Order: sequence, then C-alpha cells, then structure tokens
Amino acid sequence: MVCAFLAIAFFGLLFFYDPYIVSFLNIGAAADVRFWLIAAPVSLVFVAILAIGAWIGLTMATTPPPKPIEEIETENETNQT
Repeated sequence: MVCAFLAIAFFGLLFFYDPYIVSFLNIGAAADVRFWLIAAPVSLVFVAILAIGAWIGLTMATTPPPKPIEEIETENETNQT
C-alpha cells in the first residue's frame, strides 16, 4: 500500500506538478522538483551498484587461492589406498 502511494506521488509530482496548485507543499519550482525526482533515485542506484562492486572486489581479494591440482591428486591417491 505504501509503495503504491509512493509510486502515485512520484509520477504525480513528476508529470503533473504545478506550483500554484500545490503551493502548500512549498518545495520549489517545477524544474527543481522534477530534477530531484530523477536525480535522487538514480544516485541511490549508482551508489548501490558501486557498493555491490566493492563487496565483490573485497570478496575476491580476501578469498584464498585454491589448492594446486597436483596436491588434490596426491590427496585422492592417498585416500584411495
């Protein structure tokens, strides 16, 4: 329900914002409101993508390398006998 309200408010402010009709909000000119309605979500998504990339990089940097194949083969040979 909250998401539906936010979606309606977002598109309503984006396409139908008229500072004379909604002057009680006192949030600025239509161009400023439309700019921030687009800039804020885009910025959040950009930061989220950078955070995911940082997390992947950290995971790759801290993961130990795998054992060499020769070592695995010798372990398998000793376990089979």
